[in-house]
Amino acid sequence: MMKSHALIRMLDRGATLFLVLLGAFAIAIPALNLLVPAGSALHVSTYLVALLGKYVCYGLLALSIDLIWGYVGILSLGHGAFFALGGYAMGMYLMRQIGTRGVYADPILPDFMVFLNWKELPFFWYGFNHFAYAALMILLVPGLLAFVFGWFAFRSRVTGVYLSIITQAMTYALLLGFFRNNFGFGGNNGLTDFKDILGFNVQTEGTRNALLVISCIMLAVCFLICRAIVTSKFGKVLVAIRDAEARTRFMGYRVESYKLFVFTVSACMAGIAGALYVPQVGIINPGEFAPANSIEAVIWVAVGGRGTLTGAVLGAFVVNYAKTYFTSGVLAPYWLFMLGGLFIGTTLFLPRGIVGTWNHWRSGQKEKSEAARSADAEDGMLPTAGSPSTQPSAAE
Repeated sequence: MMKSHALIRMLDRGATLFLVLLGAFAIAIPALNLLVPAGSALHVSTYLVALLGKYVCYGLLALSIDLIWGYVGILSLGHGAFFALGGYAMGMYLMRQIGTRGVYADPILPDFMVFLNWKELPFFWYGFNHFAYAALMILLVPGLLAFVFGWFAFRSRVTGVYLSIITQAMTYALLLGFFRNNFGFGGNNGLTDFKDILGFNVQTEGTRNALLVISCIMLAVCFLICRAIVTSKFGKVLVAIRDAEARTRFMGYRVESYKLFVFTVSACMAGIAGALYVPQVGIINPGEFAPANSIEAVIWVAVGGRGTLTGAVLGAFVVNYAKTYFTSGVLAPYWLFMLGGLFIGTTLFLPRGIVGTWNHWRSGQKEKSEAARSADAEDGMLPTAGSPSTQPSAAE
């Protein structure tokens, strides 16, 4: 019985609707690309499949940020670092798959290492010719960095804007490091020219559709993990930490441990998003570490509605679609001004975001309806003048 109640809390109407729509999306887009003729108005191009797959990865990144910002109050301006680290782990695996098909036809060294006169493969590249090892690093590297960073930050009780600033400093430090050619990750050019993933050509329609479907599956899995966390007793403590950290600490809860756990989980999700992103866009470079990218991801969450999970994903889709639309025309030079205006407008006029505002309106309507129903019930129970209950009976 307790398990059924927990499942009902985890899969409420909004969560169920989100999963249904995500499943329909994952089925419809590949079907419209592979089964509908190219000349049809319903055909979805392979370019659009890759673009939508990128949006799904951004949605997963936004979900990871909403988990810590919306429910714990940790505003991270460096989550792009975990996203990029996951992407580099996947990129290293993809580079090892090129082999002799590279420009310099070296069976071991990637092309950029041959160009820079590297004599042997660095030790930290060992193992990336195996997908299982790469998958482990996709989770382990961002998770380990988040754990170490969070261990020192949370135990030092760094909170608020100070924590946001040091997360931004972290990603900027990584940006400078990965720009160096002697760092062993391709320098400014990064990693690109990928050929295969698990033996499948990354450029074919079938592979791109499969990557879209896998991205949707991972988004659904991570969404369920987030729902399981926030709807549990553990999640109630997280919300208490967000709303009154000092009071929660005085009640005996180990606030640092709660923060550290959820921050590490969030970083692993961001790493998965980055790993799925790389084979779909075909490149990973130090630009992904840019603090501006992390700030933009925070804007996605704010626009969609923090503390809602589904709103974070919706915000990622809405803002990135607007970015794609406006940066391809005459308004391209003004996109950053529009993005800043969108964030300011959301803060001033839509502070709960799209989904948060909708949920607030629905809860208000529900309360009004219940209040009216309760008033009607009370009126029906109270006797009125001239009613049978107020008239003397025949026996009297």
